[in-house]
Amino acid sequence: MSENLPAPASLSLAGHEVSPIAWGMWRFAGADVATARARVDAAFEAGVTLFDTADIYGCDTPGGFGSAEALLGEVFAEAPQLRERMVLATKGGIILGVPYDSSAAYLASAIDISLRRLRTEHVELWQIHRPDLLTHPQEIARALEDAHRAGKIGAIGVSNFTPSQTAALARFLPVPLVSHQSEFSPLHLDPLFDGILDQSMECGMGFLAWSPLGGGRLGDPADERTRAVASLLDAKAGEYDVSRAAATYSWVMAHPARPIPIVGTQNVTRIREIPQAFAPRWTRAEWYAVLQTSMGEKLP
Repeated sequence: MSENLPAPASLSLAGHEVSPIAWGMWRFAGADVATARARVDAAFEAGVTLFDTADIYGCDTPGGFGSAEALLGEVFAEAPQLRERMVLATKGGIILGVPYDSSAAYLASAIDISLRRLRTEHVELWQIHRPDLLTHPQEIARALEDAHRAGKIGAIGVSNFTPSQTAALARFLPVPLVSHQSEFSPLHLDPLFDGILDQSMECGMGFLAWSPLGGGRLGDPADERTRAVASLLDAKAGEYDVSRAAATYSWVMAHPARPIPIVGTQNVTRIREIPQAFAPRWTRAEWYAVLQTSMGEKLP
């Protein structure tokens, strides 16, 4: 049997040591402050130090655009010490109905408004949420450089960018891009083959994996392919007496780019189970078996 792949360890991102798993706030909005505080506390108890949000999060709740950031800001107002303990990442550039704007004027405004909502003077990581095809990367770079120089954003990353879009932006920035954020799971394999993970390793960028559970599909498999993948994940989960979710996160983290799964659950009990993901160990054969089963074909 081949040796086990390396165990996850703490990582460096945006100049800070961070946990190998992040907690995300896509569904954070819509709760009261006490509930929100309990979720944040549970994430800290689980060892999470990297917290991921975005200005658009909460757009589907009564609070609307910006409500996830605003709720987190209310938590900080009640407990300022929590802000000091976390590496905070947020994103901007999506406008409902537009859909994207990365012009210098909009980015400068979006960053300022996010900071006001969050009740903080800076964030450790700010990422462009989606590429705006109508803004030259030099203009984007100018706006982000200004925000960085002003101390509003500690580091800059991209979300849902292609490698070439990333390289074009990096060409005009005086500071390095530190992160990619893209969808990656045993059901969404694109970063393995589209160059995103390769670029992350080449350039020393962190990689944040959104929807690591396949948008919830791995929790309730509805087709033959998903059931087959879930069966392999369950075998690993049973071997270590952990949940299927934990086995899935461990599979994601086994790649040498050291992807950081963004856990999206808002259930306090499941948030507390995050450390289970550090237990499973994968052999190469087992890891590739999940990959090939998802692909529906053997690698050459």
